[in-house]
Amino acid sequence: MIEPPPVTNRIADIDSTGGLPIGGAGIPRRLPDGAWVIALLAIVVALFAVLPFGRLIWAALAPAGFVDPGPMLAEISRRAAMRATWHSIETGVVSAVAATALGGALAFILTLTDVRARRSLSFCFILSMMIAPQVVALAYFTLAGPSSPLLNALGLAPPPGSNNPLMSREGIMLVLALHHAPLAFVTLRAGLRSLPADMAEAALTAGAKPWRVMRSVVLPLMRPYLAASLALTFVAAVGNFGIPALLGVPVNYLTLPTLIYRRMVSFGPSVIADAAALSLLVALIAGAGVALAAWWLKRAGAGTGGSGSARFSRGRPIGVIWTLRHRLAVEIGVWIVVAVALFLPLVSLLATALVPSYGVPLTWATATLDNFVEVLVRQDVTVRAFRNSFIFAASSALFLALIAVPLAYSLDRQVGRMRGAVEGVIEIPYALPGIVLAIACILLFLKPLPLLGVSIYGTPFIILFAYAARFLPVALKAPAAAVGQLPIELEEAARICGASFFRRLRSIVLPVVAPAATAGGLMVFLFAFNELTVSALLWSSGTETIGVALFSLEEAGFASPAAAIALTAVVAVAAIMAFLDALAPRLPPGILPWRE
Repeated sequence: MIEPPPVTNRIADIDSTGGLPIGGAGIPRRLPDGAWVIALLAIVVALFAVLPFGRLIWAALAPAGFVDPGPMLAEISRRAAMRATWHSIETGVVSAVAATALGGALAFILTLTDVRARRSLSFCFILSMMIAPQVVALAYFTLAGPSSPLLNALGLAPPPGSNNPLMSREGIMLVLALHHAPLAFVTLRAGLRSLPADMAEAALTAGAKPWRVMRSVVLPLMRPYLAASLALTFVAAVGNFGIPALLGVPVNYLTLPTLIYRRMVSFGPSVIADAAALSLLVALIAGAGVALAAWWLKRAGAGTGGSGSARFSRGRPIGVIWTLRHRLAVEIGVWIVVAVALFLPLVSLLATALVPSYGVPLTWATATLDNFVEVLVRQDVTVRAFRNSFIFAASSALFLALIAVPLAYSLDRQVGRMRGAVEGVIEIPYALPGIVLAIACILLFLKPLPLLGVSIYGTPFIILFAYAARFLPVALKAPAAAVGQLPIELEEAARICGASFFRRLRSIVLPVVAPAATAGGLMVFLFAFNELTVSALLWSSGTETIGVALFSLEEAGFASPAAAIALTAVVAVAAIMAFLDALAPRLPPGILPWRE
């Protein structure tokens, strides 16, 4: 039998490695063995973040093989690029303000008041954010205008020949605001839960009215989160491709992502250097928003003070902070907002999918299921798109779920003070617009791989690589939270008894973290199944995805089959969210954004 080394010597050895104490003296936060896990983390970070974006920066700054920013400056100073930049900024700013106002109002109501059905309202509102942007754009496009089957069925359609009001700058801003309002809702509700309870409770005990508590206590403390919400929704709008593509391209209102897409579709890899320059411009704009959001959130975490409770009142319902006199009226108003954000567009999609062609009024005589049969059974392209999307999403979800446990363990136990920097690098492919990642992947894999002599450009593997890079932070969130809640003393005891690193990982860490890794994989599937922004530039014949098929059908004028695809995808997303909701009791708190 192997005798364990003396405890005093072991602690001294570990302390000499720089372990960080988490409790009593001599209890390290970082363990010295398991070097292969750190190596895996380094490989993943280099492969999925450093190499693609390093290649993008080099292509933009050194298109001829040596550093020369002249071509990049010439490209971004062209009239089309300047106009697209302005369009991206103006739609981003306006939609961010509107989304923060709408999402903030719902966050305050559903967190601080005694409205009923908070969980159902949160689920439905956040479901509207989980729906792919191109589906949202198609839903609102078919809802408005003279050809709307729903409005024609109700006798409310505009006169024939009039323009669709959503196919405009203002329409893009409106749809972006509605789509990103749940993002502001999640951010601001998290801020409300982190505020110290003692200040609000002291004000209420002193006789202050709820409005005064809101004005004097809550809002001043929420300013950093409000600023972070503005920054995050701005970044989401700048990088959004689906909504400006469906509502802006037909009227020649181009943002930077749609300009890059049009250049690549028209000229192919021959303009890859110009696309890299424009992508770097998008990355700089979005990166500034991400940095601002991170700075404000860090300031919020350092400046709230107080008890730091997750709620204003511990052990009592949230409603005690503000008991509404006209609760029913407020509830009706909230449900109307949720209906506009979710139910009304879905009803419009259903009406469009049930008519033979877009523009035909929906009646009992015209209603048909042929569009669903066409896209799910008859058409090889759409059937293949569903199959591809399922395979791509499931494969990337499974791969990321498998590596998430050792990566999360390495981040929490072994990286130490470098964790923030490493997590920041991992977040780059997810934080920056998908069109930037797509261009980076094209640049990285356009030529055959060194040593191997094989190119994955134009194959399904480049899409799988892009999905893995983009959604790695999503897969890591739940396992990282679970590892952080696992007492390190269990591993210490096992190590003292001679258990190897792999056995500790398999017997102690994996059983606890596996449900969280499963949830992370399902979240990846949820995002990847409807993805368009990345695959719009990476797909080739035979590798079409649902997003690509929907976008192509809508561009060709086949709105009814596109609506059938969109509705099927929404049902799949809702089913996955419902399954995750049922799995929530086994997950760390805060993983599912629609649950308190």
